[in-house]
Amino acid sequence: MSEKNEPGSSPLAGVRVLDMSQYEAGAACTEVLAWLGADVVKVENPRGGDPGRRSYKDATDMDSWYFLLFNANKRSIAVDAKSPQGLDLIKSLAAKADIFVENFGPGVIERLGLGWEVLREVNRKLIYAQVKGFGRGSANERTLAFDMIAQAAAGLTSVNGFADGPPVRLGITLGDTGTGMLLAISILAALHRRAATGRGEHLHVAMQDAMLHYNRIGFSAQALRGKATARAGNKLVSGVNPPCGLYHCKPFGDNDYVCVYTSHNNPDHWRRVLEVIGRPDLIGDSRYATQAARVEREAEIDRLMSGWAANHDKYEAERLLGSAGIPAGAVRDTQELHDDPNFEERGIMQWIDHPVRGRFKMPGWPVQHDGATPPIRPAPMLGESERDVLAEWLGVIPPHEAAGSPGTGADGTKGGSQ
Repeated sequence: MSEKNEPGSSPLAGVRVLDMSQYEAGAACTEVLAWLGADVVKVENPRGGDPGRRSYKDATDMDSWYFLLFNANKRSIAVDAKSPQGLDLIKSLAAKADIFVENFGPGVIERLGLGWEVLREVNRKLIYAQVKGFGRGSANERTLAFDMIAQAAAGLTSVNGFADGPPVRLGITLGDTGTGMLLAISILAALHRRAATGRGEHLHVAMQDAMLHYNRIGFSAQALRGKATARAGNKLVSGVNPPCGLYHCKPFGDNDYVCVYTSHNNPDHWRRVLEVIGRPDLIGDSRYATQAARVEREAEIDRLMSGWAANHDKYEAERLLGSAGIPAGAVRDTQELHDDPNFEERGIMQWIDHPVRGRFKMPGWPVQHDGATPPIRPAPMLGESERDVLAEWLGVIPPHEAAGSPGTGADGTKGGSQ
């Protein structure tokens, strides 16, 4: 490991995060903080822990792949927050924390006795961060939401799909992880402000509101046309400059496509396309000379591109177009990306040695700091870090060790890994 990746040199080294998040939105946020060097302690129920440990499980009793990919670089302690002892322990940890993160359903954290009004009295410097489905003061404030609900409620689903088909949910969990990224950015801003003021603050982000942020192009298109933005399939909701879209390549498998984009701000893209596809005779042809003319003949242009793409595989098409200065990219599936050694060489994907699951590869934080991406450690087993966390944060020995009863949770309840 290079010196720049040593724990002490990490950007958030010394920052303590008390993580009561579960599933994905909050967990994605705290995982980024952990990758950047913060000491993220995940507080989990001794009886099963974060329910994400059991989400999308295979036929084993091990923690799910879903959990492992959203909880790397964290530590875990098992605490029964509903017991008086557990509640007191969490408050003691909060007093030593810089950041507190939770994404329970509406009102749950307050009913546990760990709301903002309570914890700010425990620690005036605490940055208290929450993720909810809908915003405070909205009609749906008390409504539960998951990724697909947030996408639908914020208009992302309405602009995704083909014009002659129904709305389509994005295949990625932007509602969850995308919200988590916005919260992480705000936490870093709050840390910066706290350095000057010495005061913590209360951060609250709703998944619906976060998805509005990611739908700004949709609102731009609405302003341009004066009506709700329509679905455009593989084209652009903001308008097209043909050729623009996906074109099927040989051998015509499910993902054998190349994506091509020609910018209306660079008319030279059209000339370059014609040279690459072997139709220089159309350069200067008045039928295609302007963007407006090409929009009128979009179907013709798509047929030209499709005919050319059908004679190449997607990687060859990507290379030929890209080397000519035309924005283009082959459609890659998850297996192709997993097997591409370049991502591993650059640290974008890293191999993890998990004590139960064994060796596997996962994506990490994609931003390089001084030329390197942060190293990844495996997600914790339930409660595995209890002794170290209590000793380091509170200077105490776990109650069950003092009592000579190994294998119990921090509140005296039996815990352990799945």
